[in-house]
Amino acid sequence: MTTIPRPAAFFDVDGTLTTTTTMFGFLAHHMAARGRAADAEALRGRLRAMTAAGADRAEACREYYRVYRGIEESVLLAEGESWFRERRADPGFFNAPALAAFRAHARAGDLTVLVSGSFPACLAPLAEHLGADVVLCSRPQVRDGVCTGTVAAPMIGEHKAAAVRALADERRLSLADSHAYGDHLSDVPLLELVGTPVVVGDDPGMRRLAAARGWRRLEDVPSAAGRLPAWGSAAGWLPAGWLPSGSHR
Repeated sequence: MTTIPRPAAFFDVDGTLTTTTTMFGFLAHHMAARGRAADAEALRGRLRAMTAAGADRAEACREYYRVYRGIEESVLLAEGESWFRERRADPGFFNAPALAAFRAHARAGDLTVLVSGSFPACLAPLAEHLGADVVLCSRPQVRDGVCTGTVAAPMIGEHKAAAVRALADERRLSLADSHAYGDHLSDVPLLELVGTPVVVGDDPGMRRLAAARGWRRLEDVPSAAGRLPAWGSAAGWLPAGWLPSGSHR
């Protein structure tokens, strides 16, 4: 019996599904719990300076994860659940049109995949809340249950594309029949893989690219009938709700 390749819907998270950056929201929560709220803003300042000086997102991402050196992974995961419980109560946390598109794809039976430079502490509770099928994300190195402060391959740019290609082979997905949603130029390698790339938000560079390539833009919420609007028709992957052994819920 021949298996028909399944379509998927790939969603960037920060700025696409959420209106804020989960990594920085979690960082503020993490630092505030230790009486070091000012340190979170100081790190954001350093990362902004790096970007202004020409550093790419992957380099900035590696700098971000250094702050968790020496922290037990189970502690970060527990803090992530606490952070998300607080944030999900905010009606502005999710980008409503993107969230509606995600839910429409889920109803249609598409494999729903989060693809993000963020990490499991932020994404595991978010994915469980959404019912996402798969999470592709940055994986900070952990040794003996403790974070080393390093990350081998931040899930940004070409790493997103490589992870999606690997998942497509693993799950027999039809990328030609799939959708991908992103808000930033770093999402372009992901968007280029699928038959229907969708630009989310108002980033000027992405708007120009969408116009030049005829890509669709997410501007409307799916209808109440649950159908998509007219426009809608190498790193390891994590099953939604994944937690490493020994973690606490």
